[in-house]
Amino acid sequence: MAYHRILIKLSGEALADNHAKTILESDHLSRVAKAIKRIHDRGIQVSIVIGAGNIWRGKLARSIGIEASTADYMGMLGTIINSLALQSALENEGVQCRVLSSIHVEQVAENYIRRRAIRHLEKGRVVIFAGGTGSPYFSTDTTASLRAMEIQAEAIFMAKNGVEGVYDRDPKQHADAKLIPVLTFDEMLNKKLEVMDLTAVSLLKNSDIVIRVFDMNHEGNMEAVLDNPAIGTTLKKGV
Repeated sequence: MAYHRILIKLSGEALADNHAKTILESDHLSRVAKAIKRIHDRGIQVSIVIGAGNIWRGKLARSIGIEASTADYMGMLGTIINSLALQSALENEGVQCRVLSSIHVEQVAENYIRRRAIRHLEKGRVVIFAGGTGSPYFSTDTTASLRAMEIQAEAIFMAKNGVEGVYDRDPKQHADAKLIPVLTFDEMLNKKLEVMDLTAVSLLKNSDIVIRVFDMNHEGNMEAVLDNPAIGTTLKKGV
């Protein structure tokens, strides 16, 4: 498939330094930015949604007694931090980039407006969607689905951290787990495979948007999935 406009979903953990226990690491940011630049240089319009797992997780909130909706807003703020860090890394690579946030933080990011986002993409700027959906109880997976539909992207690139794609069972617990090359949204829901949350998948199951799930830790994979359908897993609507 020749992609014109895509949305890349990144995990916050992919930007962290697990050894030094820091939320961001310069080499990881640079590597991700360079990979995005290579896609952008091919004339593809690129948008991004980043999680905040390197900064804040719901499990920690529960353990210290923070109310659920407050914890979700804290996570949304975490995505803004990650988005600004990636914006800086992209600008260091000479890529024009705009952060659009669902939470109003005008001093550091533009407010999210659908038409504004599309206009930035049409002008050749990378757009990072920060602040989640702007409402609690929704994951960044759901944000990715919503934004991809709103901007009429052809695909969501689910860049996983050390996971090749979708397996028929957890590969960390089952050595004989098999990679599934192609999967429909209905099959994923029926089999309860953990790729993205169910709300996010339910939004997409009647759309023409495809999801490409792949391991971003393999050098060049993020660009290679543009041309090679055999990499990772492709999720799409059923016939």
